[in-house]
Amino acid sequence: MPTSIKIENLSKQYRLGTIGTGTLSHDLKRWWTTSIRGKEDPYLKIGETNILASNQQINKSTNQHINKSTNQQINKSTNQQSNYIWALRDINLEIEQGDVVGIIGKNGAGKSTLLKILSRVTKPTTGSIKYNGRIASLLEVGTGFHPEMTGRENIYMNGAIMGMTRYEITSKLDEIIAFAGVERYIDTPVKRYSSGMTVRLGFSIAAHLEPDILVVDEVLAVGDAEFQKKAIGKMQDVSKGGGRTVLFVSHNMAAVKNLCNTGILLENGIIRKIGEVDEVINVYNTEQTRDIKTYFINDVSNTSPIYVAEFKIITDIVTGKEFGFEAKIFTETEISTAFAVGVRMPDSTPIMHIYSGHVGEVFKLKKGLNFLKGKIDHLSLGAGFYDINIWLGDGATVYDYHKNVLNIIVKEGAIREFGPVSTKNGYPVITDAKWNLL
Repeated sequence: MPTSIKIENLSKQYRLGTIGTGTLSHDLKRWWTTSIRGKEDPYLKIGETNILASNQQINKSTNQHINKSTNQQINKSTNQQSNYIWALRDINLEIEQGDVVGIIGKNGAGKSTLLKILSRVTKPTTGSIKYNGRIASLLEVGTGFHPEMTGRENIYMNGAIMGMTRYEITSKLDEIIAFAGVERYIDTPVKRYSSGMTVRLGFSIAAHLEPDILVVDEVLAVGDAEFQKKAIGKMQDVSKGGGRTVLFVSHNMAAVKNLCNTGILLENGIIRKIGEVDEVINVYNTEQTRDIKTYFINDVSNTSPIYVAEFKIITDIVTGKEFGFEAKIFTETEISTAFAVGVRMPDSTPIMHIYSGHVGEVFKLKKGLNFLKGKIDHLSLGAGFYDINIWLGDGATVYDYHKNVLNIIVKEGAIREFGPVSTKNGYPVITDAKWNLL
């Protein structure tokens, strides 16, 4: 397959608190040196960057079409005396035509910066990018739209920017409008559009004007669930049917897993891992829970008369084993309440609900601090990563609620006395039954 994007030694540096070098003469010297003479930026203060360590070898891709060289570990918080930050450092990639690449990482890892450089919104500090084909991008709500122009006019303007003729745009116009669902408002200035309408139209334009490379940042979070499903389906059609390249940034691991065949994990401006998307997501989830704690302390000042002061898991977290937890609840008056623990997948899909009200358990709390314990005899969750929510209330009233108080790892275990349970089939819940052969 031909190469769609080739990135060589790409880096992006920002100076904190200042646009440019700080003086007009220095800005002119930078322009003359880099743009006219093609030399290195004279104001790149490499000695003041946040480089932690010498070159380290990063895991190479199992896909031969994506390669990267040795990178340097960047730590954005190490050198507090420096006014310079490397958002990206020494990125080297080759992406083949037709690849669907998911780019993941924590906030501040450099994902959006990389896409902005690929979309030519901003220039790299060093390095180069070679493209093979026409690129369309959707980086944030309203990108590329003129607020005073109507939706129809913005479609033509965006198409023209991409190098399409008016005839080509007109042939796709009805399809773009129908996909975005803005037929009634297409001749209204986009400044009147809601954020959801704007992102739907923007995505529809980017996907239907037949780009060779489609770049999509975390914008689908603005749309509703129906549109997100439709948008992911469209991106799959673009990549599989048209053989086009898609670069997709998202914190929704389920969407990345469903859409992409290759994953890239960015960490502090460098590529931490490249490979099959499932493998990269597992590395990301492991990193997220590397310093995991099995307790939550409500250290924020709480004016509620009743709240959860502390929640913790008091047993090992293993499939098939006992799972115990403890809560400390403070109340200013005697009160009766129920308690719930919700378990969700990393993509927020609900998996298990442990609610005392289901079995008629309502607790009479005394004034002051109360201690509540609960347990499951045999944990039915398969090995993997999960998020914990906690809830306190009497059914009609919610006294306290905390989302994602814990991120836990369930270790592989066994059901009753039998051997380890395999979770390779992807089912998150592992349970037993009573069997009879008749």
